[in-house]
Amino acid sequence: MTNRFSADAIVIGAGPAGLTAAYLLTKQGKSVAVIEADPVYVGGISRTVDYKGFLFDIGGHRFFSRSKEVVDLWREILPDDFIERPRLSRIYYGGRYYSYPLKAFEALRNLGLVQSALCVLSYAKSRLFPKRDVRSFHDWVANQFGERLFATFFKTYTEKVWGMSCDEISADWAAQRIKGLNLTEAVVAALRKSLQSGGPAVGRDGQPIKTLIEQFDYPRRGPGMMWEAAADRIRDNGGTIHMGHTLSAIRREADGAYRVEARTAEGTVASFSAPHVISSAPVTELVRALDPQPAAATSAAQLRYRDFITVALIVDRQDLFDDNWIYIHDPSVKVGRIQNFRSWSPEMVPDPRLACLGLEYFCFEGDGLWESDDADLIALAKRELAKIGLAREAECVDGCVVRQKKAYPVYDGAYRQHVEAVRAELAEHWPGLHLVGRNGMHKYNNQDHAMMTAM
Repeated sequence: MTNRFSADAIVIGAGPAGLTAAYLLTKQGKSVAVIEADPVYVGGISRTVDYKGFLFDIGGHRFFSRSKEVVDLWREILPDDFIERPRLSRIYYGGRYYSYPLKAFEALRNLGLVQSALCVLSYAKSRLFPKRDVRSFHDWVANQFGERLFATFFKTYTEKVWGMSCDEISADWAAQRIKGLNLTEAVVAALRKSLQSGGPAVGRDGQPIKTLIEQFDYPRRGPGMMWEAAADRIRDNGGTIHMGHTLSAIRREADGAYRVEARTAEGTVASFSAPHVISSAPVTELVRALDPQPAAATSAAQLRYRDFITVALIVDRQDLFDDNWIYIHDPSVKVGRIQNFRSWSPEMVPDPRLACLGLEYFCFEGDGLWESDDADLIALAKRELAKIGLAREAECVDGCVVRQKKAYPVYDGAYRQHVEAVRAELAEHWPGLHLVGRNGMHKYNNQDHAMMTAM
């Protein structure tokens, strides 16, 4: 059985980019149909999961943007439910905690006089004699911060996140994610803050360095609150959102319209027709659905993704730490980052006597971590939390596991040429098919950037 729908635009994916596009179109009176594979949650990786009343975010999503249009849209969709939160985060490495953003005197004390001096000398060398042929993440970071700081603070965590050597990761990744952070500026800002009360660190353009902001807005019940509100507004404007619909085929008809087919959870097929398709689906999945298959399908199949597991632990202790999250650079444990959801918003944790932590593990779909039983993952998270010294295993009274496929598009050495091949062919032969969002563009951007691609 096939259900048929017609619209002005079909949106594939109900994450921040897809819902932004759908909302803005329905505001203009356009008919829009959104298809979303998840049967329950909108928001994609920016959704909020509810486990026995404990709310948690998949990765942690600050609401901060330099774009006035994005901030205005957030306020328009969710006018009364933002709270302002202090940004607190640290790095755990070698049994010690380092504040992030940097606190100069604390870092010097933790590293010790000899290590600090070696880091400074290494940094000076990188500035005087930079590597000219910069290809990898390793090359880029060592050029910017010195080889010793790269090895101390960047290498272990980055290789946890990506599951590959820093020499295999494209320099594009570093240039995109660390472009606003200059070590000299960070140290000057840290010294200023250490010596006197001051505002947030700013870059050469006079704008706050995004990685160093000191406070941010956050929906009081998590980012999913934003995207659920956006979905409601789309429906109020006459749009439709089809949950549990997985993209299966896209064809271009003789009249230029697109026919998009999706499999439903019940095993039926839904068919949608529109002159425009806006896709935030992973490029590999989008291209696989195209009929006929484009020549660039070979390039699309080469694109890779890093997957993500959150183990949420309920801990029988009121206040474990004040940080929103802690980066775990230490190689002795597998966990990469630990979120403290009460520090994101007190309303995320319904019982004030308990804490809810999210231990984040980076993996590839199908590898040992991904295929582990939930009970084994919860046991691993308890052991590693105890090893770091944040809580005893016996204090972890409950837990759950959430797996997120294709959380991060991988920036390996060949990704750029594959993406360019796909985009060039789609532009030539599939007009009216628009790519938006993190996975739609195969670009690791934040939710505000994903929204901007849709806007």
